[in-house]
Amino acid sequence: MSTEVVTEIRVGHSPDPDDAFMFHALANDKIETGRYRFTHQLQDIETLNRRALDAELELTAVSLHGYAFLTDTYALCACGASVGDDYGPMVVTREPMGIDDLKGKTIAVPGTLTTAFLGLNLCLGGCPKGEHSPRNLHTEGDAGAFRYVVHPFDEILNVVERGEADAGLIIHEGQLTYGDQGLNLVVDLGKWWLQETGLPLPLGANAIRKDLGQPAMDEVTALLKQSIQYGLDHRQEALEYALQFGRDLDPTKADKFVGMYVNDWTLDFGERGRKAVATLLERGHEAGIIPEPVELEFIG
Repeated sequence: MSTEVVTEIRVGHSPDPDDAFMFHALANDKIETGRYRFTHQLQDIETLNRRALDAELELTAVSLHGYAFLTDTYALCACGASVGDDYGPMVVTREPMGIDDLKGKTIAVPGTLTTAFLGLNLCLGGCPKGEHSPRNLHTEGDAGAFRYVVHPFDEILNVVERGEADAGLIIHEGQLTYGDQGLNLVVDLGKWWLQETGLPLPLGANAIRKDLGQPAMDEVTALLKQSIQYGLDHRQEALEYALQFGRDLDPTKADKFVGMYVNDWTLDFGERGRKAVATLLERGHEAGIIPEPVELEFIG
């Protein structure tokens, strides 16, 4: 009889196709995990960012913006990233307008700890202050250059279509489907960021809790990388699993969306990806949005 102690790893990730693709092997027992048992909790990224502030989960998807507030308790896994390489979160409106037209407008956003929200502030010159600091939980606020209201990410297209906000900041598969609702693209923040910095826009990552200790952090991160590689090596199988999380996506769009956010960047940030993370968080700090300089720690 084995006396090996089983270690439970509670995993948090978003209920969308790219995360499902990434975690398919771990969720469906496709790889050997040794003494680790993974249990999965699917929630939107802003909820996971908020839960990470309380260090609730051993391994969790986080926004890179959110990670700026988590460095005491979590390290970043070198694998598992979602990176927008000349694409990313978008601002859409009912009527065509330019970037400067967004200033002073009310924009529906998917959460103030999302990287999309940080990118929007950097693009428009916004800086939430005081009670409207991104770390504080609130449903609306003033970023100086624009006002914002927080909505679940999968409601934002509908909010804009109904005219309940002047514009919407969209993430996940909304980047492929906004045109189906007759909405207009104002700015793709991934394209804007590449023009500004020459770097891809790092959006999300996986963070692992430091109190697990270095050996476990290394081993769990290695298993995460195995799961990502399994999905890439068994693409059709992983896509079929991921499709159940693809709101309004047909198989072709789901394949495209997964390809956007599960790729070589996901296997490892690499030198350029790490530079992109550092640059993003430095710019956020310089703009006054992130209160303290961020010391990055990567595992794997």
